[in-house]
Amino acid sequence: MDEISGLLGTMGRVRSDTLSSDATQSTASKLALRHRLNQLMTCVDDLDPKTELHQKMVKTLDSAFLSCAKRANKPKKDNFRLHMVTWNVATADPPDDVASLLHLNSPKTPDLYVIGLQEVYSGPVRFVSDMIFDDPWSQLFISTLAPLNYIKVSSIRMQGLLLLFFSKLEHVPFIRDIQATYTRTGIFGYWGNKGGVSVRLSFYGHMLCFLNCHLAAHMKYANERMDEFEHIMDTQTFDCKKAPRIIDHRLVFWFGDLNFRIQDHGMHFVRSCINNQTYNLLWSHDQLIMLKKKKQLLQEFEEGPLDFQPTYKFDLNSDTYDSSGKKRKPAWTDRILWRVRPKSQPNDEQDENDVKEKKQQKEEEEYPLKVRQDLYTSNMEFRISDHKPVIGIFTLELTKMHQTPLVSLHAEGDWSADIDSIVLYNPLQPFPSSTWDWIGLYKVGFSSVSDYITYTWVKDDEVAFNNEMMQVFMGKEEIPVRGGECVLCYYSSNLRCIIGISEPFKVQESKVAVAEGLFPERISGLDRIARSEDF
Repeated sequence: MDEISGLLGTMGRVRSDTLSSDATQSTASKLALRHRLNQLMTCVDDLDPKTELHQKMVKTLDSAFLSCAKRANKPKKDNFRLHMVTWNVATADPPDDVASLLHLNSPKTPDLYVIGLQEVYSGPVRFVSDMIFDDPWSQLFISTLAPLNYIKVSSIRMQGLLLLFFSKLEHVPFIRDIQATYTRTGIFGYWGNKGGVSVRLSFYGHMLCFLNCHLAAHMKYANERMDEFEHIMDTQTFDCKKAPRIIDHRLVFWFGDLNFRIQDHGMHFVRSCINNQTYNLLWSHDQLIMLKKKKQLLQEFEEGPLDFQPTYKFDLNSDTYDSSGKKRKPAWTDRILWRVRPKSQPNDEQDENDVKEKKQQKEEEEYPLKVRQDLYTSNMEFRISDHKPVIGIFTLELTKMHQTPLVSLHAEGDWSADIDSIVLYNPLQPFPSSTWDWIGLYKVGFSSVSDYITYTWVKDDEVAFNNEMMQVFMGKEEIPVRGGECVLCYYSSNLRCIIGISEPFKVQESKVAVAEGLFPERISGLDRIARSEDF
């Protein structure tokens, strides 16, 4: 290298120093590099290929080219915004508007919404109804987010516990292997008033799990709360080789009404700290923070600073802490924590687990994932419950493992209710296809997988990774006669998700229906909705 530097001389270095300045350092560095490369070309013409210096020059250039190639091929990191809400709604009916809860007026729109509720009303009649139809809370969030192009990807309900997962439409084909489960911990594990519900999935190849819990109440049961959490973590399992347990996931969010209290401090001191906003004076006696010093599992979870007033317990329809005869002490019962899977430790013994850990380590290095919390606060404007909702906003910085959907599909030709229509689809990558896979026709702005207009089964279960374009038909009888903007979605029954979405296309109004002057009562309900939206 010294010989090469001497060959190039000092001219390039002088030129670089001369051009450098605070304002133009980057541009100057590039100009200096180009200048030295021009010098290098001149020197190469004069080099004898048989000399040692020529060989050194070749090795140096090879090394430079390799470094540039690695940089050029390095996967790009993307940022995704995650908006989380946890709220014990105390069996109340939902409010008319949740715009402030979801920060709908923020200039930064989330990619994902995860909403965990506790104590959703589950009386016998309502609960049976909610098993057939979406409960009022789910309806509210769906009707609020669907017009903004968010899809309800998954949900799970266990009595009063409800977990909802929404995504922007553009991410839906990359959210795969969705599974949901629950664990009861009330009345010795037989009753679901307490426990945990979870949704796990692959997000651009990264395994994520969201666990919404409602743990045992009352000051003296801190250890019981910890026991319940450990039981949930130990017993919830998934049909997934890469992450069969919650703890195996790359990223876990644990949130809900965890019911941990502020112990030792008296009521007067607690309320004085709240009034003076000196919340930090209470942290050392928060039961969850205290347990984190003792429990290894909790030490792996992170939580933002509790720089907002305790969210429990309030008089209904007020911002006044409990004024009843019990006068319960305020507490941060409602929390949001997260855990990034720790890097595996090297092991001298070679076994199956060690091979798996090495594979995980390689994947983590090639596809890094980082979490940053941008906001952790409560929303004090809602007064329908004795709890205030808690909001956590996160940025997930990750490298995508998947860049293309598993299937491409589009509508062929003109579509209307006058003729059968053709769907063309093509698998772009191998995936476990099934005869139970189907393609749905959806109105633009649809709210969930089940919100289709009609569907058709795929051609067969022999879908292979090749360049063959396959086609299926949709019968004209189910296509809306009034037409409208629509999309096609391919649903994989094995992966439990949508794996391909077409570009939006126009379904034309039925000329036959117009000519025959169909009466409104003969037009389907979906068409009546489309008609009402036209006015």
